[in-house]
Amino acid sequence: MSRFPSSQSTSAMVEEPTKVVSAGGGDREGEDEQVVNPWEVTAKDGGKIDYDKLIEKFGCQRLDESFVRRVERLTGRPAHVFLRRGVFFAHRDFNEILDVYERGEKFFLYTGRGPSSEALHLGHLVPFMFTKYLQDAFKVPLVIQLTDDEKCMWKNLTVEESKRLACENVKDIIACGFDITRTFIFSDFSYVVGIFGFTNEDHIGKISFPPVQAVPSFPSSFPHLFSGKDNLRCLIPCAIDQDPYFRMTRDVAPRIGYQKPALIESSFFPALQGETGKMSASDPNSAIYVTDSSKDIKNKVNRYAFSGGQDSIENHRKYGANLEVDIPVKYLGFFLEDDAELDHIKKEYGAGRMLTGEIKKRLVEVLSELVERHRKARALVTDEVVDAFMAVRPLPLMFS
Repeated sequence: MSRFPSSQSTSAMVEEPTKVVSAGGGDREGEDEQVVNPWEVTAKDGGKIDYDKLIEKFGCQRLDESFVRRVERLTGRPAHVFLRRGVFFAHRDFNEILDVYERGEKFFLYTGRGPSSEALHLGHLVPFMFTKYLQDAFKVPLVIQLTDDEKCMWKNLTVEESKRLACENVKDIIACGFDITRTFIFSDFSYVVGIFGFTNEDHIGKISFPPVQAVPSFPSSFPHLFSGKDNLRCLIPCAIDQDPYFRMTRDVAPRIGYQKPALIESSFFPALQGETGKMSASDPNSAIYVTDSSKDIKNKVNRYAFSGGQDSIENHRKYGANLEVDIPVKYLGFFLEDDAELDHIKKEYGAGRMLTGEIKKRLVEVLSELVERHRKARALVTDEVVDAFMAVRPLPLMFS
């Protein structure tokens, strides 16, 4: 998720079969191994994340081409670029979700955001863009959690500031185009606190103690939506670093009478400076923000986007670009819709017939258009629209 925040205390709740939270084995045994968990993402020797190793160590499954074809067959629409290009590359029980849907039954989606910054960057948008596709394609309800309580506790923010950031982030989330007749957005301070009967006088540590990130994967958490539907399956789109947390949820679910939530998991969106893990909101030059102007985007891409091109035009024409490390090409892989154009760019750039400047120019065009479209959509999200999405209400048309 974008990203789904978790508190350190949950690591102690993970049972022995799911205790391995680092991708290198053990709890951080080898300092030379990569570490991927909800609190830390570190590649081996500062390099790239080894996703094959993550799949092996976490015990999830790879999403292969058969899933892409099946999704297209069941929904009657093309697969999202994030699915067909392998951005979402791993899963747990996604096949069972598709089985449920093929039998004419329904499921619901659950994703979330830890509101710790004023604006989202493009890495934050990825799971929401994909979740919107899933909602539209399968015509199912969606719950979105804002963990403002967790950010208040771990980012040393005041309650008021945490709530304010949540409200600002909700506007960016709504701007992704979610269907209000199928979407319920809630913040922990306003919704979960009410569920557990806490008051504003209770200590924040007490409020954050319940496993509030796991609870929304159970339909009984939303009686105004899913009353009498305790067997409704849940699908959680999230980044691969959240897998250890939801392994805990999947372990617990059958013991308390619920279905295991299914996961569909993405790789990390790389920083402009190189594919060494995730973008960092703490470094504004590592990311493109939805508040960046076209001039900002052009400057960031031209100055900071790591190039796989050669050190001279002569060598570039001779050897071509290294597409494995080229960030502009990787970003185009996320956001350039046209498969034929992307294939052409990779072929020509890899052969040295296109130069780095041409690739960066095309990326600036694509990102500027994306950010401007988002900015216009966000401008239409008033406080009244936010209130409507966050109102505790039934959604009578959510399965229609």
